[in-house]
Amino acid sequence: MARILAFDYGKKRTGLAVTDPLQIIASTLSTVETENIFDYIKKYIEGEQVECFVVGYPMPMENTKPSHSLPLIKKFIEDLKKKFPTMPIEIEDEHFTSKLAVRAMIDGGVKKMKRRDKGLIDKVSASIILQSYMERKQNFNSKNLI
Repeated sequence: MARILAFDYGKKRTGLAVTDPLQIIASTLSTVETENIFDYIKKYIEGEQVECFVVGYPMPMENTKPSHSLPLIKKFIEDLKKKFPTMPIEIEDEHFTSKLAVRAMIDGGVKKMKRRDKGLIDKVSASIILQSYMERKQNFNSKNLI
């Protein structure tokens, strides 16, 4: 099996997370300045087998306006498709991942000063997106076995 690479895309920074080769565990990978993201991805997939990309996507919620980041994320996905045309791309709801990331850091004992590091929040958010995707995929596969 190959890894799955996930993105919490942002205007300034993009958080990345990755699975192990057996796709059991989602781990934080890095935070990259968004202007350098495609160079980073290219280098990463040259050294690691990657099966697909998962992009955090602000799914529309009932009775709410679309997220201000939605056009940026759509553009990022379009650019990913152009630069890596053979790589499958999945989307996963990213609502509340930043809040969940901060909560996970608090629960994990991360000191307040370190929790202010937005890069850390971005890569923890990417790992939450990836974990959510893996759980959804597992639930789907389990239902199809019955």
